[in-house]
Amino acid sequence: MSEEGTTVSATFRAGYVAIIGQPNVGKSTLMNALVGQKISIVTSKPQTTRHKILGIASRPEAQAIFLDTPGILEPRYKLQEAMMNAARTATQDADIVILMIDATSPQMDADIAHDVAFTWLKSFAKRVYLVINKIDQLPKEEVIPIIGFYSTQFQFEEIFPVSALKSHGTDKLLSYLLAALPVHPPYYPLDIISEHPERFFVSEIIREKIFEDYREEIPYSTSVDIVEFKEQAGKKDLIEAEIYVERESQKGILIGKKGAALKQIGERSRKDIELFLGRPVMLKLFVKVREKWRNQDEWVQRLGYH
Repeated sequence: MSEEGTTVSATFRAGYVAIIGQPNVGKSTLMNALVGQKISIVTSKPQTTRHKILGIASRPEAQAIFLDTPGILEPRYKLQEAMMNAARTATQDADIVILMIDATSPQMDADIAHDVAFTWLKSFAKRVYLVINKIDQLPKEEVIPIIGFYSTQFQFEEIFPVSALKSHGTDKLLSYLLAALPVHPPYYPLDIISEHPERFFVSEIIREKIFEDYREEIPYSTSVDIVEFKEQAGKKDLIEAEIYVERESQKGILIGKKGAALKQIGERSRKDIELFLGRPVMLKLFVKVREKWRNQDEWVQRLGYH
């Protein structure tokens, strides 16, 4: 059998792997490590990931399609409801699920019985691997009790202590996952790493810079929409992006005095966009106010959160 002209063996394995867990446990960092390239944006703030991000790791014998999901939480507005729906759908549809926890703040008490992620896992009856992240920040003797506790809470296929940031243990994890996938032809050409279009990654890069530069509500109140993406022969690509916020005061802060703050976001974004695309671009940013957009179904869907 073959995929896009590439011959693969009759024992080729392929399937979907959902990565779930609470906010800020390192899901995006893990997927980037497994795919071997930065697909998901990463910041120190929780709830950075809003979409179900798809990254593909292909080998001659197998293809794993990873789904990086928003951190699991109790939704407080329409945007978070859409985020949780994306995570739930990914968990339901995947062949394998990775539950990821943070070794530096494990949930090791009776409340874990009511944890949303564990409820999903029990209802979907999936093969689940537990990944304990950030083990580089703890002595080994402190990791062992965490493994012992979680092994009594669910019948995990395997438990993997890793450092996603330093790629410690991630090669072993990937090998196990590839071998556990069902026998199936590749779902995607073996030379691509995601199905998302370039404009999606461009919008995520801009949003990443906003998360890095601002605190409190501003990062969570913003969304980025690419309104123009034009390749121009003999010229730089033209990219125009609209940044939506919920209040006029937020708009003023994002733009800054004489536009200095927005210019800084634009310059930092442009450098990363050019690195990602491998070609020069002209980036223009505009800030617009859409009051309470995060709690309006129409705008949540219009901005691509389904």
